[in-house]
Amino acid sequence: MNNFEFKNPTKIIFGKDTIAKLESEIPADAKVLMLYGGGSIKKNGIYDQVTKALSDVDMIEFGGIPANPEYATLMEALKVIKKEDINYLLAVGGGSVIDGTKFLSAAAVYDGDTPWDILTKNVRTKKGMPFGTVLTLPATGSEMNSGAVITRAETKEKLAMGGPGLYPEFSILDPQVITSIPERQLANGITDAFTHVLEQYMTYPIDALLQDRFAESILQTLIDVAPKVLKDPTDYKPAADFMWSCTMALNGLIQKGVPGDWAVHMMGHELTALFGIDHARTLAIVAPSHYKYNFEAKKEKLAQYGERVWNITEGSVDDKAYAAIEKTVAFFHELGIDTKLSDYTKEYEGTAEEISKRFTDRGWKLGERQALLPEDAEKIVKMAY
Repeated sequence: MNNFEFKNPTKIIFGKDTIAKLESEIPADAKVLMLYGGGSIKKNGIYDQVTKALSDVDMIEFGGIPANPEYATLMEALKVIKKEDINYLLAVGGGSVIDGTKFLSAAAVYDGDTPWDILTKNVRTKKGMPFGTVLTLPATGSEMNSGAVITRAETKEKLAMGGPGLYPEFSILDPQVITSIPERQLANGITDAFTHVLEQYMTYPIDALLQDRFAESILQTLIDVAPKVLKDPTDYKPAADFMWSCTMALNGLIQKGVPGDWAVHMMGHELTALFGIDHARTLAIVAPSHYKYNFEAKKEKLAQYGERVWNITEGSVDDKAYAAIEKTVAFFHELGIDTKLSDYTKEYEGTAEEISKRFTDRGWKLGERQALLPEDAEKIVKMAY
């Protein structure tokens, strides 16, 4: 196991009817900007729960943050923060709203030329504007980590940011919120969390036995609860396991002491930026090709994954590793997730070359060993057509 440091300051408030506890988490003298997405919280009762809990708080609202948090929209929110002297942010939404709130937390205190520099210059925010979250869509784990991904439509870019000052002060996780989530979004959430674990697990053996078992347990739990959640999201027990698995998949715990890949995400982000494909679905497009292309480097962990998660016991290491990839693809298909770019667009010609060029321009190398060059990404994306 590699050396590591681990600190996660986010307070988690988990369980039924916990949104009512908001009142005790927001400072009494705070001037709050509540951020949310397209307005579904006003239809499913979450908005009413939040505003009731914060009836005595000085709060204004900013809605309309899109599924991929858009820079231009967030800049409008930043104007509100400056104009209204906001000193506390509250994200009520899924990963996109929370990611957008993290950007605003950083941008509100940034004294550089333009807030876009935070993303293009990899600015690490040490202390942002404080914020909390009410999670409405389990998927990204953003409610308990310090990372975010922001999209800019005018340049067709999707870039990551983060820093130790961007952890939520608290996050409220009430599994009952999933009862109103459409099946497509539930499937996306399962796929997103599943792939988050794979990015931190599917590398090479490093004798981090506990970390491997943590990762495998999350994968096994997601496989177990997926059909139950899709069939009946009102069933509280699988809903609770689903929500907590999504949080645990990316709160920093399973990545400590082990190498991380994240190449699937980097390529997937480009597909979202170019075509607007749901983030989780871009991961399902890229992951199988990525594992096949890097088979020799990853086959030991692939075989271990096949044995421990999918109960594949027959054959050689290569046999088990290939079977594990196929099991993963089948799992995505069972969720209703297509795994080829051509399933989403017929305008895919030239996509691999464009992604390769972008990675070249940024000087990016990918993978757990930083050994994948832009030309490798081009080949992987072509395999995913």
